[in-house]
Amino acid sequence: MTKTRQIRYIIFLKDVLILALTCFGGPQVHLTMFLDRLVRKHNYISEAEILELQALCQVLPGPTSTQTITAIGFRLGGPSLAYLTLLVWVLPGTILMTLAALGVSFVGEANLINITRFIKPMGVAFIIFATYAIGSKVIKTKTSVVLMLFAAIAAYIFHSPYITPIWILLGGLATSLKFGQQEKMEKQPIKIEWGNFFIWLGVLLFAVVLGKLTHSLPIRLFENFYRNGSLAFGGGHILKPLLYNEFVEFKHYLSPDEFLSGVALVEVAPGPVFSISAFVGALSMRNWGMGGEILGSAMATLGIFLPGIFLIFFVIRFWEQLKKYRGIRASLEGINAASTGLTAAAALSLFQPMATDVVANLTVIFTLILLQTRLVPTYLIILGGLFLGWVIA
Repeated sequence: MTKTRQIRYIIFLKDVLILALTCFGGPQVHLTMFLDRLVRKHNYISEAEILELQALCQVLPGPTSTQTITAIGFRLGGPSLAYLTLLVWVLPGTILMTLAALGVSFVGEANLINITRFIKPMGVAFIIFATYAIGSKVIKTKTSVVLMLFAAIAAYIFHSPYITPIWILLGGLATSLKFGQQEKMEKQPIKIEWGNFFIWLGVLLFAVVLGKLTHSLPIRLFENFYRNGSLAFGGGHILKPLLYNEFVEFKHYLSPDEFLSGVALVEVAPGPVFSISAFVGALSMRNWGMGGEILGSAMATLGIFLPGIFLIFFVIRFWEQLKKYRGIRASLEGINAASTGLTAAAALSLFQPMATDVVANLTVIFTLILLQTRLVPTYLIILGGLFLGWVIA
């Protein structure tokens, strides 16, 4: 590796760390910040390429933002830089959510809910702003407008985790029929390297068998989160109900109030929304003491992030060949349109319970003004909301 390239990789990892400390609000919000720092500021990748990668990651299960930024690292420096990118991106949010879990018994659930009272309306504002920012880039045809509206209506009416992958695939299929408008490119036979796919499947089967044989709680936690990470299409908004059903309703490892506190706190934590798994994993092993909570956080974090990374490493190796097919390139319009509609539906669903709350409405409006004018950095907006909640609490 040349010295120039090594320096570029170090600068890239520094940018990833800055994003890991300042990105809040989920994949669509993260994408706007990726575009600012990784495209416009340092030109690691083109805007078209990052939108392609985001669309590809939305089709796969797992954490969309994590897969996107890891894929960028893979493009720049191969697997080594990609794994370093993953570590730098995931670590800050995971550490904060682990500390939050350790502090639940110290602070108390009621105080946690009061401290984070402004964070949820701020999170809604972030999602609304992301819908507008990304939609203005990808919604350019009548077809994409229709697909966006249908996806938003379907997701708002039918609260099912299956809506996200169904509408993303339907959107992609609808616009793939417009392949005749795409430029013809010279195609070659697709060479698929199956290694990462078999690693993903092998780890899943091994964890299931080992958990059954040993009945070890840490191993079973890893398997639980690995399975959920393999099923969560559409990012953190889909993961939350999956974790709630398994760890609150079924296994009773957490109380509903504890889980809701974690949901609010993950809006405060920078980085991927999937870091809520560290919070859930830690509290699932609280009976083992502080060491057990840290172990539970580590097993949950590994379990939730690994499947999505194995799958993006599997697909990214033949993506350049695959996208030479006009139908694949045409499908990206529909995937992006459906994703924008799903994000809008998430914003509306989250806003509805607070629609009659004057303070929440003012918080949303004020946050949108700050985001649009860019007068205040994102992390200061979140910290300001947290500080106000603490003063009231």
